Amino acid sequence: MNYESSLAAESDGAAPADDAPPQTAQGVSRRRLFIIGALVLAALLTGALLLREGEGGSAADDADASVPTVSVIVPGMTTINSTIDATGTLAARREMPVGVEGEGGRVVSVPVEPGQWVKRGQILAVIDRSVQNQQIASASAQIAVARADANLAQSNLNRALKLVERGFISKADVDRLTATRDAAMARVNVARAQLGELQARTARLNIVAPEAGLLLTRGVEPGQVVTGGPTVLFSIAKGGELELLAKLSEEDLASVALGQTAAVTPVGSGNSFTGQIWQVSPIIDQQNRQGTARIALAYAPELRPGGFASARIEGRAVAAPMLPESAIQNDERGSFVFVVGKDNKVQRRAVKTGIVTAKGIAVREGLSGSERIVFRAGGFLSPGDKIKPVLVKQTGS
Repeated sequence: MNYESSLAAESDGAAPADDAPPQTAQGVSRRRLFIIGALVLAALLTGALLLREGEGGSAADDADASVPTVSVIVPGMTTINSTIDATGTLAARREMPVGVEGEGGRVVSVPVEPGQWVKRGQILAVIDRSVQNQQIASASAQIAVARADANLAQSNLNRALKLVERGFISKADVDRLTATRDAAMARVNVARAQLGELQARTARLNIVAPEAGLLLTRGVEPGQVVTGGPTVLFSIAKGGELELLAKLSEEDLASVALGQTAAVTPVGSGNSFTGQIWQVSPIIDQQNRQGTARIALAYAPELRPGGFASARIEGRAVAAPMLPESAIQNDERGSFVFVVGKDNKVQRRAVKTGIVTAKGIAVREGLSGSERIVFRAGGFLSPGDKIKPVLVKQTGS
């Protein structure tokens, strides 16, 4: 059966079985060429894709290179013990000027010196009263004369009353004698009043302290003639109490209150003295835009009225964002900062600054503390600029 088959094949002109290998080698060559072509095409496509990606990456790199890298901070909230520094002049809290209360005259003696403590009613200066003493003596004699006349008029009236019962003197005579007695008694009273007036005037010749306190100035010497009027001869700090007239800006004046403590340091002294604000000026000086906070102080030898002193007023503790000076910009519209948004674009935001400390400037209004704030480069940016933010930590925070 097999043999027939082979003969039939030969008779049909088919190739013998030994010629099969050449036909298989030709098919392999074709497939090899096809595979090589496919690989070359894939390599070309891959190169094109890589070239396209390289061009896109270069563009992205160029875009990233144009965005500036800027340091930013997140200030948070800081508890600040607010303090206000001020300067001013020391003065007596209640200064009492003392002058001539009476008519005046020649000063005989001045028994006090500035810096001494005086009591209420203590004599500060004695004025000559020789003339007044003679007037007092004369007024005393006038009282004696008037009293004698009154006694005589009373005796005459008593005798008349006894005679009128017997009918020797009329009732009209009794009325006349009564009037004479009354007039004499009135003259006694007048003389006494005149004497009291002279004594009072004489007593007013001496210049006395109206209240106890520290004698600050003395403006009279023995032998000097003084007269009544507005001239101030002595000044007294009532009770020795002093004060500092601290000058504050409008903003600082609005932030202080009665009872706040202050440390006062006079010029030339290394000691500080604790005082309290007892009065805040209700007005602002139109020239320098300042007001006065009056700080009460107890007496101390280093505190001299008229001297210059500085004060540090302790305020209330407040919580506020604290920014370095470099983060706050200023222009004609006021203070502002650059806030970085979620898209890394900066936006201008107006702020109001407050207390200035060694750690920075407190922001009273405009920030919550959670924003990203441009640290230093604010002067080179404009609203809407895109940046590459780099978070930094504040020094001392």
